[in-house]
Amino acid sequence: MRTIPSTGKVYNETDKMAIQEWLDSGEEMTYGSYYKKFEEELSKYIGVRHAFFVNSGSSANLIAFATMYEKYGLRPGDEIITVAATFPTTVSPIVQYGCTPVFVDIDIDTLNINVGKMEELYSPNVKGIILAHALGNPFELDKVLDFCIDHNLFLIEDCADAFGSKYQGINVGSFGDISTTSFYPAHGINTGGGGAVFTNNDDTAKLIHSYRNWGRDSCICEPNQNNICGKRFNGKHGDLPYGYDHKMVFGRFGYNLMATNPQAALGLSQLKRICAFISQRKLNFNYLKSRILNSSWKDKVKLIAWEEKADPVPFCFPILCELGTRDRLNKHLLSHGVDTRYYFAGNITRQPMFEYTTYFRDELINTDRVMNDLLYVGCYHGLNVIDMEIIFHALDSFYTGEI
Repeated sequence: MRTIPSTGKVYNETDKMAIQEWLDSGEEMTYGSYYKKFEEELSKYIGVRHAFFVNSGSSANLIAFATMYEKYGLRPGDEIITVAATFPTTVSPIVQYGCTPVFVDIDIDTLNINVGKMEELYSPNVKGIILAHALGNPFELDKVLDFCIDHNLFLIEDCADAFGSKYQGINVGSFGDISTTSFYPAHGINTGGGGAVFTNNDDTAKLIHSYRNWGRDSCICEPNQNNICGKRFNGKHGDLPYGYDHKMVFGRFGYNLMATNPQAALGLSQLKRICAFISQRKLNFNYLKSRILNSSWKDKVKLIAWEEKADPVPFCFPILCELGTRDRLNKHLLSHGVDTRYYFAGNITRQPMFEYTTYFRDELINTDRVMNDLLYVGCYHGLNVIDMEIIFHALDSFYTGEI
């Protein structure tokens, strides 16, 4: 039996040719013209001044938080607002840098943060917000940004599942003080892993560059470049001897989170087809939604509601089941060749990783509901309406009892 994946990679001959072109070019594996061009095209597409290609979406979030931690002068124990219905690497950097997550419940209709509850959990110890757009559905950016302005908070906008989504006609990833995305195979474009960090702020960009490149001290040279400033061996840095090689001066505890040149070549090829990818995702999603809404059992499931001002690119097709039925539906779909996923970490505060971790939380009633009763099936751009019809018939046989 063929299985219909919930997510998957999409490559074609053009992608293969892009990799071959890089091989034939003789360029370095680590950095080169493909890498630089990919970052330029990403910044144009998102609509920001700076884009930094990194080795994963998780690394992108780590760099983003490290940057904001330094720029805003955070200290261990400072609080960061987020949600518990998310993927772990949106939250992990908060804990890894010694800060305290403040978990706000989600809206059950949109799966995004309940913005009305942010004020209830605010305290002077709150310094910033980090939020992911839920399954491609942009959160209420205008209200979250107003909240940040009112309380002098930074916003890290995690767009891993929402590459190509828009809010008020503008690409997500261009709203936050700093934003991230992922190019893991499940996402909008695929570089075989990889991610990106975005910002419009020049000073923030310098910090991102440093954290991504081993913590180098404001060096403007990329890997494989030397002495662009002409002052490589004639400066004084810390207690190092005068004239110490500036390429080996480290101003912060950074990381090597670079991606690779062939990944960038693949990214350039994929980015050229982003409009087609988006159209197919929307077509698949809307087809399955229409079939369900015209079914006799439509009231037995709850479908996600798009934010009013959003133009989402769906990451998947989420279904909120009637209480206590999710696991039975899941087994049924799997037995009919339809791959499924539950919603990431569910309620992340219930994960083993949080057993000895300090955090503050709302009641998280809707978060628990999603943890217990939501699953999703695929609608990514490697599928088509025939696949959606098969998924529908699997759902229909469960709810009508015609197995």
